[in-house]
Amino acid sequence: MPEHQPETTGDPDHRRREFAVLLGEFRRTAVLVPVDGDDVPLSGDFGGVRWIYAFSNEQALARFALARGEGAREWAYQRWLGARLLDAVVPAVGVPCGVALDCADGEDGMVFPPVRGIVPDAVAVNVDSGTGDEE
Repeated sequence: MPEHQPETTGDPDHRRREFAVLLGEFRRTAVLVPVDGDDVPLSGDFGGVRWIYAFSNEQALARFALARGEGAREWAYQRWLGARLLDAVVPAVGVPCGVALDCADGEDGMVFPPVRGIVPDAVAVNVDSGTGDEE
């Protein structure tokens, strides 16, 4: 994943295009996903959403471990494509779920929330499950 953030502009169409580029890159990129002993991805709940933690490299995962005060322990992880996380893992969680990429890196981190265009419509929180209309 790139180490830069999209340029800030007031044009919403420009911001959407920039985000679409980052989303496409994330979907094609293998990321590190810390897992527990049962290979369940490490996640946290915030704002009514479960966030699966993913990292662009081992250094980003190490910064996360240090921020949690758990830098001394060994962290098991798997490499998964971003597309697998968004298209298969998120729907399997059973609650509103997104992906937090490099979440210990402040503004350099990225979130992929559970909304239409990012996750399957069936699990997007902004889609009415009966009609497919936006809520």
